Amino acid sequence: MTDLTTAVPAITLNNGVRMPQLGFGVYQVPDDETTSAVATALDAGYRSIDTAAIYGNEAGVGRAIADSGIARDDLFITTKIWNSDQGYDRALRAFDDSLAKLGLEQLDLSLIHWPTPERGLYLDTWRALERLYADGRVRAIGVSNFEPEHLDRLLASSTVVPAVNQVELHPALQNRATVAANERHGIVTEAWSPLAQGAVLGEASVVDVAARHGVTPAQVVLRWHLQQGRVVIPKSVTPSRIAENLDVFGFELAADELAVIDMLERDGRTGPHPAEFHAA
Repeated sequence: MTDLTTAVPAITLNNGVRMPQLGFGVYQVPDDETTSAVATALDAGYRSIDTAAIYGNEAGVGRAIADSGIARDDLFITTKIWNSDQGYDRALRAFDDSLAKLGLEQLDLSLIHWPTPERGLYLDTWRALERLYADGRVRAIGVSNFEPEHLDRLLASSTVVPAVNQVELHPALQNRATVAANERHGIVTEAWSPLAQGAVLGEASVVDVAARHGVTPAQVVLRWHLQQGRVVIPKSVTPSRIAENLDVFGFELAADELAVIDMLERDGRTGPHPAEFHAA
């Protein structure tokens, strides 16, 4: 049986930190169910877990980590600063809060969850993350849902280039301008909602490619992401799907198969946009 913990490749971030290319997301998982879901993921072979303050389940993630018996150095834990916690001092307090809930002494990656430019605080928030990074309390810092103009403004006044920009990205919404901006600046693109909450899995082209390889449509879409160098964080609370989403390293998509999935993005198809994330 393949050891999936060693099968998952790692991406080297712009500061030299290695991040697993496939992780486990816990968006919309209630805290009291999160411990079990993360424990199942860790047992399956995941070593990267993505949470956020606004999810309300950092404590559940922390319980699973504590109960796992897995060495801390073998795990990669990400959380995010929520919109209402932006600003230098508030972000520092929010980071401490998250760390306490997770039961950790150091984070692997901390992200600004949204730029919320109407607040005008993301530059101050970034300064807080830069301080935490300099102090060694977090191994890498980055952003989430930042568009090219937000990146440009951040980079014009910062000393640390974000290591990661986590954005909604799937076959129906490929966020090409942001991906291109990330590449220009040496920022890794991480896809949230990589399966479009299942919305693209019934597409004829995806189903056809899956049949050719004897895999599921979800595995095809995750493989499409991976072969283009992105980090992905699929979410499920179903044990069989948790395992299935990790089992994507035994096949490879051909260039024409990648291309036919690329073509799924078209005008009017923007995919899901959880309203919660757009709250100021």
